[in-house]
Amino acid sequence: MAKFAKKKDGDLPAVSTASLPDIVFMLLFFFMTVTTMKDSSIMVENTLPNASETKKLEKKDRIIYIFAGKPTQEYQKVYGTETRIQLNDKFANVNEVGSYILAERAKKPQQLQNVLTTALKVDKGANMGLISDIKQELRKVNALKVNYTTFEGDAFNNLQ
Repeated sequence: MAKFAKKKDGDLPAVSTASLPDIVFMLLFFFMTVTTMKDSSIMVENTLPNASETKKLEKKDRIIYIFAGKPTQEYQKVYGTETRIQLNDKFANVNEVGSYILAERAKKPQQLQNVLTTALKVDKGANMGLISDIKQELRKVNALKVNYTTFEGDAFNNLQ
């Protein structure tokens, strides 16, 4: 006589992992396509001032950034505590701003070159003389569309 084994009631079937590599690679490709790399690291202190009338810039590909402020702690040993200009990942002088704008403009597609905006991210402790010098250099290269990047808030808080 044959013996029949009784089936156990509580066992779950094994999970198939055959499609797991496909799922992992699909997620990898998704994150590779949607993730953007950071253009530059900020090497200056950048406490932005407050402003009551603000407008958000929509198209980030049409913006050229110029940072100004005191160097951060790690750069103060080399560059001091005076307000400096940062263009991409290096400190620059005022007379280098024009050539930087022209070089960044040349990197953009032809249809965007006339609609570029120069965004000044200036620390609220920076002196206005440096900002005026930057604006003079921007005028020389016909970069007349200038934006001051700020936080939305009460402008009277900047006086403190």
